Amino acid sequence: MSALKIFTAIIFILCLVAAPAQAQKKILINSASRLMLFYDGDTKLAVYHLGLGKVSTPTPTGYYKIKSKEINPPWIDPDDPEFEVPSGPDNPLGYRWMEIQGNYGIHGTNRPESIGGYVSNGCIRMNERDVEELFDAVEVGTPVEITYNRVVVEKSSDGDVVYYIYPDGYGIQEVTVADVTKWLEPFGVLAFESEYNISQKIEAADGEPTFLGKPYNVEINGQITQPTDANNTRFFAKAVLRDGISYMPVVPIAKILRLKLEWNKTESTLKSRYGKVVCYERKNQLYCNADDAPILFNMEGGLQTNADGTKIFRFKSLPAVEKPPVEPTKPEVNAPFEDKKDSSKPAEKVDEPAPPEKVDEPTPAEKVDEPAPAEKVDEPAPAEKIAEPKSEETLPPADASKFEEAHA
Repeated sequence: MSALKIFTAIIFILCLVAAPAQAQKKILINSASRLMLFYDGDTKLAVYHLGLGKVSTPTPTGYYKIKSKEINPPWIDPDDPEFEVPSGPDNPLGYRWMEIQGNYGIHGTNRPESIGGYVSNGCIRMNERDVEELFDAVEVGTPVEITYNRVVVEKSSDGDVVYYIYPDGYGIQEVTVADVTKWLEPFGVLAFESEYNISQKIEAADGEPTFLGKPYNVEINGQITQPTDANNTRFFAKAVLRDGISYMPVVPIAKILRLKLEWNKTESTLKSRYGKVVCYERKNQLYCNADDAPILFNMEGGLQTNADGTKIFRFKSLPAVEKPPVEPTKPEVNAPFEDKKDSSKPAEKVDEPAPPEKVDEPTPAEKVDEPAPAEKVDEPAPAEKIAEPKSEETLPPADASKFEEAHA
């Protein structure tokens, strides 16, 4: 083989590899909702209302494909093959037919009022305008998936997670609160829908949408937060934008930062070594406002847009704040919380007259045992600072550790 042919073959192969895969059109039908969703890849092109099989002759579920297409099809009575109705206003198939399996197909109708009900012998009826639009958009071989799902959770075009519960038209699918919970949990918004609301929605089964919020991934120092188990609780990892507030999942973030948190349930506040903020408790989940995240976690960032158009909350830790030198007697590792106002008094320490005995103290222990009360009173920061955490804000250890992430 000549070098030119080899070069041409290589270029051809590279073009095939580099060529983007074409999105495949597909038809999704949910018999419980009596809706058809028409997709091109992951893009929803259209939603169509349907008339489906009666309870006695339900539309079959399964995976099919368009096997044939026909314009102006005749209708043949399945109970009397000799009886045929030609195309026209009296034809129950309308003016378009797309076979999916044997006598089952997608077609128009001369009874538009039947759309939205369980009315056919198992076929999928569409309004004439809709079926003609679909007919022109699909090819023979287009996949058709038919399911029966009373619970539907979807992410809308603007990022909102929405869920629906439809009536049990065929009487074959009971829905419980636990079922709906399993559908909602992977989306990261379960904390924002109570079990009571779910039970009321199941009872209504009206097919109306319920909006729960916009979930976003959270990235901390290049690491995506993951669901976290702590104290027999599963903490969700996504931030949720809802009612004008960006809720940040504090426990998964604290795990990445290896940061201990103190939860004051009475005040609804969370405290770290960096600061204290108001917190929100939702079904045992703890969230803080994204605007307060820099205070609680000493980081900067916010909602950003990736190159592919997706959005993410991205934060980066700030350098640790430099603290003034402290006397060796201060057990800094045991101080539960550093108050910023105490670190603003280095000048007072420098100017404080130091008795010779104090300068020559060999160890912190001797300083603790020093009998001179006057000298201890004049000592401004360490004694006051160690006593300060004993305020009413700090919970007993049992409560404070409920939502703490242990240091590594």
